[in-house]
Amino acid sequence: MSHLKRPVALTRAGMIAERVLRAFWPLWCVVALALAPLIAGWQDRLPVEAFWGWAVLAILGAVAGLGWGLWRFRWPSRADALDRLDRSLPGRPVSALRDAQATGRGDMGSEALWAAHQARMRARSENAPPARPNLRLAARDPFGLRYIALLLLLTALMFGSVWRLGSVTGLAPGGGTALAQGPVWEGWIEPPAHTGAPVLYLADQPPGPLSVPVGSTITVRLYGEVGALTLAETVSGRTGELPAASEPRQSFEVTRDGRIEIDGPGGAAWQVEVIPDMAPQVSVSGPMDTTGPGQMALPFRAIDDHGVVSGTATIARDTQAVERQHGLATDPDPRPALTVDLPVPFTGDRAEIEEILAGEFSEHPFANMPVRITLEVTDAAGQSGAAEPYPTTLPGRRFFQPMARVVAEQRRDLLWSRDNAARVVDLLRAVSHRPQEVFPNQTTYLRLRVALRRLDTLRRAPGGLSQAAQEEIAKALWDLAVQLEDGTLADARERLRRAQERLAQAMRDGASPDEIAELMDELRAATDDYLRMLAENAEPGESGIDEPQTGGGESMQVTPDELQALMDRIQELMEEGRMAEAAELMEQLNRMMENLQVAQGEGGSGPRTPGQQSMQDLQDSLRDQQDLSDEAFRDLQDRFNGRDPGQRQGQGQGQSQGQGQPDGTAPPSPGDERSLADRQRALREELDRQRGALPRLDGEAAERAAEALDRAGRAMDGAEEALRRDDLAGAIDRQAEATEALRGAARELGEALARGEAEETDRPGDGDRRGAGAGQRDPLGRDTAERGGSGSDETMLDGTDPARRAEELLGEIRRRAAERERPRAERDYLERLLDLF
Repeated sequence: MSHLKRPVALTRAGMIAERVLRAFWPLWCVVALALAPLIAGWQDRLPVEAFWGWAVLAILGAVAGLGWGLWRFRWPSRADALDRLDRSLPGRPVSALRDAQATGRGDMGSEALWAAHQARMRARSENAPPARPNLRLAARDPFGLRYIALLLLLTALMFGSVWRLGSVTGLAPGGGTALAQGPVWEGWIEPPAHTGAPVLYLADQPPGPLSVPVGSTITVRLYGEVGALTLAETVSGRTGELPAASEPRQSFEVTRDGRIEIDGPGGAAWQVEVIPDMAPQVSVSGPMDTTGPGQMALPFRAIDDHGVVSGTATIARDTQAVERQHGLATDPDPRPALTVDLPVPFTGDRAEIEEILAGEFSEHPFANMPVRITLEVTDAAGQSGAAEPYPTTLPGRRFFQPMARVVAEQRRDLLWSRDNAARVVDLLRAVSHRPQEVFPNQTTYLRLRVALRRLDTLRRAPGGLSQAAQEEIAKALWDLAVQLEDGTLADARERLRRAQERLAQAMRDGASPDEIAELMDELRAATDDYLRMLAENAEPGESGIDEPQTGGGESMQVTPDELQALMDRIQELMEEGRMAEAAELMEQLNRMMENLQVAQGEGGSGPRTPGQQSMQDLQDSLRDQQDLSDEAFRDLQDRFNGRDPGQRQGQGQGQSQGQGQPDGTAPPSPGDERSLADRQRALREELDRQRGALPRLDGEAAERAAEALDRAGRAMDGAEEALRRDDLAGAIDRQAEATEALRGAARELGEALARGEAEETDRPGDGDRRGAGAGQRDPLGRDTAERGGSGSDETMLDGTDPARRAEELLGEIRRRAAERERPRAERDYLERLLDLF
């Protein structure tokens, strides 16, 4: 079996490795656990006693592991290797080659068969691979101790150094004198972490000048006989009880220029120059800008040699710069400065930062008042740097609605001093003496009355008005001012009027370009909503909306381009400061929008579709709900004024005697709460009937309309319950929710109906229906009979392919929208066209 020498030898070597591993794996673990702390340098930080205790344990563990391994190890023989190889081959051919014929000797047939069997087994053992050793130790090390030891050793090698094992000899008795060559001292310079500088090995630094960052830690170890080497330094500035100069291990921090000297065999000296850590600097890099209503933007710049960590901006009231008149003539209440964090990048180089401090402080007591802004930054070393106080006026929201401006001003006076509480109450009561002339709706007037009554009560309490009560009333007045400014607009017409008034007020006050742009955007949106409202409320036969009639009774169509160009011109004139010309164009636009009217066309009295009837019923319910809310508010107002609602009820009944309802029934009494609850219930039942009669519509708009009707129904139920409990204030809130929900339902239902009619128009075979609708126009004078068509049977392209022409127009729109030099308003209009088509 000479052909088996090589596989047997390799199999035997594998068995040796297998048995060595199984016998001596505890020894390897003990050695790894003993070397890992030494490579990591624990011996440089632990006391000598701890090191020797660890060394004794390691030696005992190594001896135990070695003894256990020698007791378990058995050297594998050649027979063992041959048997392992035989068992790894199919049919055990090695055993077959070593066997002899037991029976049938002398028989030629039997001997021929045996010879054939031997030849087959020899062929099977030819080129036999060596048996693989089993190096798995899971059964012998179920807790994975070998992996723990290996992990500790690899970690020490990654973060430590094998060269640190040399420092062990210095811990042995006489180890310092046993060194044949090399230094008998070691040292390290560790700069502060925030500098990012590397650790320096002191022995590698040539004697002489040495620059070190301030705050660096220097560690020196002296080996050999105590007293053979000494350390002297003047860079730490340490006083008091100091270690001996011959102390084997010394550590100190560099705080000033000085000298470090190691005296003795192989010593060296360095003249240390401290690299100072500069304090950070910050400054305002530009004027403060107002980016929106009440939003400030203050650019600043901060620098530091190692990077800025954080910063703050302190906004303090500049009392000396305040015009002390009216409510500000009173001595102000002490109020702490406002502190906000400066924006600092989380990553990247922070040695030089250029950022913008942005914030919205409209509700803060310092808004629209002179302040001094102080910027301060801090570096990683804890050093701070501050800029010179920046005097300015803290931006705040500006109010253009007269009553909103009054409420905001009195809120400011109340926050200035609690002693102004009586003055605030008297002034607000005076300006709201005739609420129908200054308040857009009764809800805002009621909110003001409630706030004034609570302020009057709190200021008369023992101890006067507290700071918590001051903040509470200020919050209520702020919400009221915002509601008066923005309004809970009943419809698009009211929103358009409000936008026109705010823009006119901005013209008179000389608003900033940002405020002008914002108000113009609001006017454009209100105009679009108003025109959409006129289109939705038009009867099926109405043909559109005409511009003011001329002297001959004729009317002119208004196009969106004309309205857009007029508003763009107004904005351009305002930005150029030509307010007189802008006001004249604004008056022209106001007259145009006021005189827009629906022109009755032919067939206007035709039958209504189910969808149109549902829209009309929903609008009637909305109007009835608003009437109920107004009556509930009047009753609540009568209670506050000490009047009996029954008097107004009797007057109302007297005025309505003999009139009756169209069906002959008597009108309901407006002053009776029980009657209001019954009417609210009847309106709820009418809404349920309308929901059952709605046409079947698909789409998201139809789903939103159904959800809005559900909200309206729940709000009506809550209003009825509140009326039956005689809770008029709660009923008004629920009725307001019902009103808003009904408005949303009407809007969504109109959109769903429009989409449903468009789908009906696009169906094949509806050519007659499309032709019947030709000639109908929207509020801007455009045909609405067919999307994308001319609205009539006449062609407008004179043989040109409509698809090609549409593609050309779409490409032209994309090209113009991509030209950045075009006005912003024009590009917004082009982008809206791209969204539509």
